[in-house]
Amino acid sequence: MTTTIATEKIYVRDAGDGPNVMMLHGIGGSSESFTPQFDELAGELRMLAWDAPGYARSADPDRENTLDDYADIVAALIVERCGDAGVHLLGMSWGGVIATRVALRHPALVRSLALGSSTVGSAASEESAAAMRARVGHLTELGPAEFARARAPKLLSAQSTPDEVAGAVDLMGRSIRLAGYSAAAASMAATDHTTDLARITVPTLVLCGDEDTITGLPASQKLAGGIGGAVIVTVHGAGHLANQERPEAFNAWFHSFVLIAEQLRNH
Repeated sequence: MTTTIATEKIYVRDAGDGPNVMMLHGIGGSSESFTPQFDELAGELRMLAWDAPGYARSADPDRENTLDDYADIVAALIVERCGDAGVHLLGMSWGGVIATRVALRHPALVRSLALGSSTVGSAASEESAAAMRARVGHLTELGPAEFARARAPKLLSAQSTPDEVAGAVDLMGRSIRLAGYSAAAASMAATDHTTDLARITVPTLVLCGDEDTITGLPASQKLAGGIGGAVIVTVHGAGHLANQERPEAFNAWFHSFVLIAEQLRNH
């Protein structure tokens, strides 16, 4: 279903019953990135996932959104769909950076926080910020399909099958457009949450594939170390797309975490 939030026409996939969960995809994904979570957990959780502005079925933005803009749009979506009771917020990679900002700007709307394959933001170093900005030039030069063929295989583990690689390439190629990707990359390149993490007080789970060569365990450890009481879990045999490549393990950890967070909140 497409809805208009703060002038943005945003597609949101909404299915299932139970505690409310909002899911934010990575810079090369869309709501389809969470199909393994919808398939397994929609019987236990109410699951919502957006296509970020300029991605997949959402309209191109009329301006370049900042990270604060993305966080505010997510907050408005949460209120529209779930009221002010809030959601359990799961963000993968870039989506995790947005989720972190939502928890900082709109803490009352976040019942718990799960950060998968994520970072504090690319501005933590000049090198990572420059590399993030350079991706826009590569996308401009290659176009979505060729860009996906070059990049998507790097997001999986060494054990990935040809079918898994083909699926990742197809999903990225269908999800990204220059308008959305360039704004996402700019928001990442301008962000470093390192000194802000201590202000996050909700229960937090950090997940990382043990074969993630894109962000990797050190980035996840930095997140978990900066957020008081955060729990970190490594997903065996998973690359950067841990929720897609090893959904059984990822879903088990995430589902258990949501149920525990609900119990803690209700007592």
